[in-house]
Amino acid sequence: MTHKKVTVLVAGSWGTALARVLADNGNAVKLWTRNNAQADQINKERRNEKFLPGAVLPDGITATTDMAEAVSEAEAVVFVAPSSAMRDVARQAALYISNDALVIHATKGFETDTLKRMSTVLAEELNRPEQHIVVLSGPSHAEEVINRHPTTIVVASKETSCAEAAQDLFINDAYFRVYTNPDVIGVETAGAIKNIIALGAGLSDGLGFGDNAKAALITRGLAEIARLGSAMGANPLTFAGLAGVGDLIVTCTSQHSRNWRAGSMLAQGLPLTEVLERMGMVVEGVRTTKAAHVLAEHYGVEMPITDQLYAVLFEGLSPEKAVGTLMGRVRTHEIEEIASASRDKWLNHNSGM
Repeated sequence: MTHKKVTVLVAGSWGTALARVLADNGNAVKLWTRNNAQADQINKERRNEKFLPGAVLPDGITATTDMAEAVSEAEAVVFVAPSSAMRDVARQAALYISNDALVIHATKGFETDTLKRMSTVLAEELNRPEQHIVVLSGPSHAEEVINRHPTTIVVASKETSCAEAAQDLFINDAYFRVYTNPDVIGVETAGAIKNIIALGAGLSDGLGFGDNAKAALITRGLAEIARLGSAMGANPLTFAGLAGVGDLIVTCTSQHSRNWRAGSMLAQGLPLTEVLERMGMVVEGVRTTKAAHVLAEHYGVEMPITDQLYAVLFEGLSPEKAVGTLMGRVRTHEIEEIASASRDKWLNHNSGM
């Protein structure tokens, strides 16, 4: 493996964990942050206590607050900024990034105002073809990756060579397995929408509804993800893989999940503003609920779980009433809608044969 100069933007929990993987693979890693104190702590103490308390970082990681220093010589740049900050960070990086640099992002969300996927935002700001941008997603908690616990993820790009370059960069035989996938829309949509379902799972657990309710929420949540993703042009099979059901399971069943924790707090009756203040970190599912609510209307897609969570988050509906509404919905079939969507997509794809 050829070792590279790699930059990770920014130094949150997931960015720091990915920086560790890259450093473990022998790469020289620059970790960019706006915070001088955070950069000093990483460089002098080998720690990032706010986001990953107790973790010791390898010497191959160097933190900096200077964007030019971070990006100008990078052979690969990994964007892990929150969805709300992605455009601003990309705009800053665009001044220095090489045209030949491999661009990867690992952010799960939509841009709220435009409803654009992160790969589209990066393509616009970096002035490069969207098909050359790689998406990294899948079932992965930063708290486990930083401790080198076995993890399997997926990298997606319409350009196979770009996906394989990202695969080579991240794969680690000891603990970090990487698959490739050409379905960028599916991988990005699944990674974003699962955060909404995780909010619901935390809310359900916080209300004490047990495993039966959570299993139903996860399963029907997957149907919503597949419904919207397929309408946006994704391959329905993607949602049965790591970026779909894999990521959904890990986010809905673990207390490492910020979205699960936020949902659990909401169930205790805390207002959303207090929940976000207590979390102290970005909860992508909150913004994504807004975006998905609009996207569902735009594509004419039914997303009852998303609709009820939107009402809880932004319209003052009580969690108990939201659950009651979901349980009292009109009787329907389970499989036909997904099977029909998959069949129609396949027929349309092959209609010219």
